[in-house]
Amino acid sequence: MSTHQSIEEARALEDDLIRSDIGAFLDQNEKKELCRFVTVGSVDDGKSTLIGRLLHDSKGVYDDQLADATRTSDTGETAIDFARITDGLRAEREQGITIDVAYRYFSTPRRKFIIADTPGHVQYTRNMATGASTANIAIILIDARLGVLPQSRRHATIADLLGIPHLLVCINKMDLVDYGQARFDELAAEFGAFAGKLGFTSVTFIPISALMGINVVEKSAARTPWYSGPTVLEFLETVKISGDANLTNFRMPVQVVIRPNLDYRGFAGQVVSGVIEPGDAVVALPSGKTSTVVSIDTYDGPLARAWPPMSVVLRLKDEIDISRGDVICKVDDPTRVDRRVEADVVWMSETPLDPGKSYLIKHGTAYVRVNVEKIEWKLDLQKLEQVGGVDELGLNDIGRVRFTTHRPLCYDPYRRNRATGAFILIDSLTNNTVGAAMIVENDDQPALGAAEGARSQVSARERRRRLGHPGAVIWLDGPPGEARSRLAFALERRLFDLGNTAAALDPADPRYAGALPADEAGRHAWRMADAGLLVVVSPDEAGAWASARQDIGPDRFVRVAVGEAGAEADVSVPLDAEPAKAVEAVVAVLGARGLLAER
Repeated sequence: MSTHQSIEEARALEDDLIRSDIGAFLDQNEKKELCRFVTVGSVDDGKSTLIGRLLHDSKGVYDDQLADATRTSDTGETAIDFARITDGLRAEREQGITIDVAYRYFSTPRRKFIIADTPGHVQYTRNMATGASTANIAIILIDARLGVLPQSRRHATIADLLGIPHLLVCINKMDLVDYGQARFDELAAEFGAFAGKLGFTSVTFIPISALMGINVVEKSAARTPWYSGPTVLEFLETVKISGDANLTNFRMPVQVVIRPNLDYRGFAGQVVSGVIEPGDAVVALPSGKTSTVVSIDTYDGPLARAWPPMSVVLRLKDEIDISRGDVICKVDDPTRVDRRVEADVVWMSETPLDPGKSYLIKHGTAYVRVNVEKIEWKLDLQKLEQVGGVDELGLNDIGRVRFTTHRPLCYDPYRRNRATGAFILIDSLTNNTVGAAMIVENDDQPALGAAEGARSQVSARERRRRLGHPGAVIWLDGPPGEARSRLAFALERRLFDLGNTAAALDPADPRYAGALPADEAGRHAWRMADAGLLVVVSPDEAGAWASARQDIGPDRFVRVAVGEAGAEADVSVPLDAEPAKAVEAVVAVLGARGLLAER
């Protein structure tokens, strides 16, 4: 098919081939290149209408779909509602907006296409990320009347974040500005200046009217004689996407080890990038064991070469230990192996990301537990600025997060390899997917300490929500005796009556056999406070509070000086003070520090 050959002529040739040689047609169709693209834009910019028009004019709509989208007016005139072809949910049709991601499939004589029509609302950012995750091209629509909106910049930023190589900017509704070239040039210059700062391989602008079909499939010399570039379909059919696939860095995550008998041991998986041949030297990660490929096996027999997205079985020369989740690479080009990664995260759950909690991730074929070490920043989706000092990511938020994995992760930066540079986050209690992450290049990560890794799956924030207050330690410091013990148990009673979960550690308690050394008291109190309790501690020795406060943290440590000088004390209580007044003095300080349950 030549560049200027009409879609009707090309379809006619395909129809002739179907009638004359169906086998040749199927073989030809099988060899067509697959292109994935996603449409994004603000509400009412015409995304669904563009796709409907594209499908209709390229003969990609079934008769029943066309009948459903055709409406007859009171005067007997018929018209097609192109948006109805893609907006399949009742809620979408009632509101006139796209909510879910609508996938559509069609082919032309040149290529096969998968379309993802994504929502434009900021509250559906997660839906957009889902639809755009595997796209070769992002199509952004801009209303010629309204111009470049903050949403347009937001969508381009997210598309760039997701690593989409090509950006097609359609200036839509040109029919409402009299197809003016000056308006098109103005918007192309404005948006081009912004998009040029992002990481797209190419940025292309086309003036269109999706409703009228101008420059969608066919050019309109009558309406836009000043435009000499491709139509939307011509661009989709001709933009070079073969270079988008990574055929350089061989990566095959192992899905399963096949051992039908003692003489056969193969490693099955999908080649996600690169090319492999028998005789190639490979390394299994994270173990680092090396060998040579003896054979590339499939159900139909051995292959001379394998490339993405082929699923194959590799047999190696040496018996090395490889299991599910490991990654096979070429010896001279391994992935990174580390337990620290930084990633840009799109949060997809109504329950915010909690830095104090551990999650599961699915990376390739491996499931690995991770700790959230720190949220570096969150992206302000309105101003497109990085905001630091945040302690959570909410639904549809995007942020940079530092993770520590419990066992080594074999990965590449997402910009280099989308297949091994991305993972999903899973809440291990609900098994829900809560986030999507793209690993970023970072050579300045701090070294991982030997003791780091394992962590409770219940965070301090979750404990606080359950109990109504944070964990804290109330340390009674001063001469041992009956007065201090009375205060400890009276304070425990009062805190409990106020709706708090409290416990007292005191030598007078028979469970401690009359002895509670300060270092032992500090260790017990620390653990109990981590569990969310308000712990009243009255150890044997006076003056041992300083090291305990350093270990537990000053924000959840309250020192009560009983019958002694109150230097560095949060509360001072005389030995002869009435217990009720002493208790209320301590309670007042706890309340002022935000350490009590709300009444």
